[in-house]
Amino acid sequence: MTVTDLPARASAGLQVGGLVIDPPVVLAPMAGITNRAYRRLCREAGAGLYVSEMVTSRALVERNAETMDMVSFAPDENPRSVQLYGVDPQVMAEAVRIIVDEDHADHIDLNFGCPVPKVTRKGGGSALPWKRDLFRDIVRAAVSASAGRVPISVKMRKGIDEDHLTYLDAGRTAAQEGVAWVSLHGRTAAQMYGDTADWQAIADLKALLEPLGTPVLGNGDIWTAQDALRMMEQTGADGVVVGRGCLGRPWLFGQLVAAFQGDPIPTDPTLDGVLRTLRRHAELLCADYGEHKGCRDIRKHMAWYLKGFSVRQHVRHSLGTVGSLTELDELLGQIDGDQSFNTEVGSGPRGRTSGNRRPTLPHGWLDSPYLDDDAVCSLRDAEISVSGG
Repeated sequence: MTVTDLPARASAGLQVGGLVIDPPVVLAPMAGITNRAYRRLCREAGAGLYVSEMVTSRALVERNAETMDMVSFAPDENPRSVQLYGVDPQVMAEAVRIIVDEDHADHIDLNFGCPVPKVTRKGGGSALPWKRDLFRDIVRAAVSASAGRVPISVKMRKGIDEDHLTYLDAGRTAAQEGVAWVSLHGRTAAQMYGDTADWQAIADLKALLEPLGTPVLGNGDIWTAQDALRMMEQTGADGVVVGRGCLGRPWLFGQLVAAFQGDPIPTDPTLDGVLRTLRRHAELLCADYGEHKGCRDIRKHMAWYLKGFSVRQHVRHSLGTVGSLTELDELLGQIDGDQSFNTEVGSGPRGRTSGNRRPTLPHGWLDSPYLDDDAVCSLRDAEISVSGG
């Protein structure tokens, strides 16, 4: 497949108001991953829209120090994108006004895709679109508060489970309320990150929203640049959202640029190149958070960077407890970097793969697709600092 086979809007990039995303590739918000350091690493490799870690609207309104830091960007980061999570329309509106009035970002994404039990058991995340009136009110509040100054998008899943799908109704509602685009992860909350993403659902949503002029971005099982092209071809999507596929592989965004331009796709680096990227990642984290916290943070990335490579067990173990850049350099120096990238292993699924669990929901949540007193009570404690979708 070549770039000429892509939908016209996608091959020209995604253009919404004054925001141009070319290629139409979005880094999915991931808790503890898509901080300033990792976003810079991805930007250095390619191009697209790189979204912050998710922040809760209430914490932003209360100006929590950690949250305010999460919505700060490097001077050369453009466009700046923030993902908000919230369950209260009024609080969401105030959070959007803070971001827009104080010029914190150029784009805001609303999270309705988080499937983790501690979110869904309170009615948040991927459970929330089931309550149609609340979903509509939150999206309407955010779009109204922005008043066209910053585009608002929505990221969601297919639904709670196969018996309680929400994506078509929620997608249509979001489009009618004026969102810039809708991103769909082709899994339900029950699937978590297991099974195979349902790209047909993305195609169905695209067909539904095409007459309304609202772009649809597809998410799920994009492990390589070729996967992104296949998704675009099969679904007609206007762009792709990449999450777990770039863990330990930030150079994937450079491959995506080449793919969308119709150029030869660069090969994955040898282990020497991977180790240089890992070291650069650690350096950026330490520059941002200090050496102690930065080295603690890089530990979670080790298995992703080294996936498919031969590394002695004691070195792998020590990398998982690394405490300084000097120690990191010593350990990396013990690794034989003359190894080719194992495409079969390294370009496959990575990150969380758990799935097929009964969703944890508030008592009686599925009794009605509209808010009632019990649902309102459950939602009071729903704004907690977790993300993923």
